[in-house]
Amino acid sequence: MEPLFSRPRKVPEGHPAFAGLPATHICLSDARTRAAVHLRGDFRSGRMPLVCLAGYHRNMSDFSAFAAHFQRLGTGDWPMVLMDLPGRGRADDRPRKTPYSTLADADDVADVLAALGIGKAVLLGQGHGGQVAMALAAKHPLLLGGTILLDSGPVTDSRGIVRLRNNLAHVEALRGAKAVASGFRRMLGGDYPGHSEAELDKLALRSHWFDKRGRARPLFDPRLLEQIKDIGFDDILVAQWPLYEALRCAPLMLLRTQLTDQLRRETYEEMVNRRPEAVALTIAGQGSPALFDQQAEIEAVAAFVFEVGIVKRRVA
Repeated sequence: MEPLFSRPRKVPEGHPAFAGLPATHICLSDARTRAAVHLRGDFRSGRMPLVCLAGYHRNMSDFSAFAAHFQRLGTGDWPMVLMDLPGRGRADDRPRKTPYSTLADADDVADVLAALGIGKAVLLGQGHGGQVAMALAAKHPLLLGGTILLDSGPVTDSRGIVRLRNNLAHVEALRGAKAVASGFRRMLGGDYPGHSEAELDKLALRSHWFDKRGRARPLFDPRLLEQIKDIGFDDILVAQWPLYEALRCAPLMLLRTQLTDQLRRETYEEMVNRRPEAVALTIAGQGSPALFDQQAEIEAVAAFVFEVGIVKRRVA
């Protein structure tokens, strides 16, 4: 017999990556599993909330710096929802016999929006989070007032999946604080050239915590990696262009980091060709996930949100 409730994630109290991100748990439609959300801003303002969805195994801490800067722009206090989907961050793991999937994650986003009383939102999705946004658009198009895809598209690069899986398996097998820290620095250094060891150490805390023996413990359900164990470097994954086309229900912004291995340049260019009216921007000098540490890219995202995110009132 399966447990009645899903397993809560073990996260050390006061984990640095979640500083300034108090979370609330929301029970999903299976009545067993909870997502975690961080809310900030004025939700009474007639503005569509910006909902941030992180990558495959990642969590809301990837948006911490972005959220702090974003809310100082424009008239300020724009409503935001930073979300940990099941199996990530401070959300519960899915029940043992329930697989993780993009479609299930999209249903969970719809559940969270309903619980928060949000009828329409602008979605910002990195990597897997962008694919969740596409699936949501296909099933619930009226929920989207705008979409921002970051290193995300209808064709997933198998090379990025293999690299992610192998790198995480390597660092989690290391023993000793020095070896673990060195492993993370090598793994992250290729995506963020020029960053100091201290900066890379902080980035490692977004996906892992470290026990008293210095071993890396994941801030995600290891079953997420188990589900991608059979993908090979040269595999060609099925393209999901119909899901991308579902985003025609709302304005679109397309972002790609210069060093990403999640979204091939030719796929990104085809996405731009199919939606020539979309705002398109490349973030220079970094890989996935984007750090959002440059004012220009944050202001570009803010300009898009401020333009499309005003709730238009019906005239009687």
